[in-house]
Amino acid sequence: MKNPVFTGSAAAVVTPFTSGGIDFGKLEALLNFQINGGSDAVVVCGTTGEASTLPDKEHISVIKFAADKVNKRIPVIAGAGSNDTRHAAELSKAAEASGADAILSVTPYYNKTTQKGLYEHFRLIAASVKIPVILYNIPVRTNLNMNPETVKALSEIDNIAGLKECNLLQVGDLVNLCGDDFTIYSGDDNIILPVLSLGGRGVISTMANIIPKDTHDMVEKFLSGDTAGARKLQLGTLNLIKALFTEVNPIPIKAAMNLLGMNVGSCRLPLVDISLNNLELLKKELDAYGLKQISL
Repeated sequence: MKNPVFTGSAAAVVTPFTSGGIDFGKLEALLNFQINGGSDAVVVCGTTGEASTLPDKEHISVIKFAADKVNKRIPVIAGAGSNDTRHAAELSKAAEASGADAILSVTPYYNKTTQKGLYEHFRLIAASVKIPVILYNIPVRTNLNMNPETVKALSEIDNIAGLKECNLLQVGDLVNLCGDDFTIYSGDDNIILPVLSLGGRGVISTMANIIPKDTHDMVEKFLSGDTAGARKLQLGTLNLIKALFTEVNPIPIKAAMNLLGMNVGSCRLPLVDISLNNLELLKKELDAYGLKQISL
């Protein structure tokens, strides 16, 4: 029986930048904010963490720093994906050596591959480490969908423990094929409850950067049988979620965090600052949600 890496909400933590590089003092504060806010795990160097603009040296330094500072209080999941299988395997080994509790590995992008290629890609990555691997299927970014049958075959590999799934339409098939021994997480904040209702066990969340407790509580309420309470929280977040995804992630979440006084800096190019119109919408929805200044 495979144990889930986590059950509940994992915050996909932003990487705070300064003009000179990574703001590690701020990163430590963000990690503590998540732990104190009730997050069940943290993901570093993921999509929201702008991993695609982190050279390997920086990438590994963030993972090691997070693992050291979190110090096993909650799981640290390290983004370690690549569209180059060898590079992904090397990153995964480095993440394990740096203290990560698990890795998050995205489907290959740009060059893409076949379903057979996906199986071989993830099989080799899993073989390179002993820690659990969470697969990541996000067709909107990679232009590649991992079919449920491929996930089923990968789920039979001992240390492939779960899947972050952004394609709601295939969650039911995934649960039917893979069973209770394999953990499905929502990859989008606006479909947390639909995924849970089909057998998912949590979310890897962008909005948890600013509302960790509500995101955790939504999952906890649902899994403990309080579906009405969970539904109220999900419905109550929808307008905020829309504002957080008016532009490509993590542009709006970083803007929101800066508006709330968390001072995480800008995104790295090619991502740019949020447009003025969407910034005003974001201000409106933060205010409507009741979010004020957040002290780290």
